Amino acid sequence: MLGDKIHEDYKQAMKARDTLKSSVLSFLRADMLNQATAKKKDKLDDQEIAAVIKKQIKQRQDSIEQFTKGGRAEMADKESRELKILEAYLPPEMPVDQIKALIEEAVASTGAAGMKDMGRVMKELTVKIAGRADGKTVSELVRQRLSAAP
Repeated sequence: MLGDKIHEDYKQAMKARDTLKSSVLSFLRADMLNQATAKKKDKLDDQEIAAVIKKQIKQRQDSIEQFTKGGRAEMADKESRELKILEAYLPPEMPVDQIKALIEEAVASTGAAGMKDMGRVMKELTVKIAGRADGKTVSELVRQRLSAAP
């Protein structure tokens, strides 16, 4: 289970005195605990943990962007290293070609003819892709496909 792996890696980072990794995993574990408490559960399942990790990844990406704009290269570099640690716990992203194939299937099955059908296509894709691709990327590809629809 993903939660157990994160806990073990946290203990190893503490023993190895890897302050960056232990700090990142400590914040991640705290966020996981907060989510579990909010959902009135003892533990989160792997999909819920992946959602927490993605939320933290998005926060890091936003921070990197802001630090880069602000000329704070050292802070952007630190956030980048933290981002790499978090990304290691997620499954690899689905390739764009595979996403496009799923979009074509969803367009065909829903009979989507234009942008007005984007909601139906996205609803079907969300079930099929579920955490294996960035929602922003999928949305962009669907928008491109539907705006080019005959």
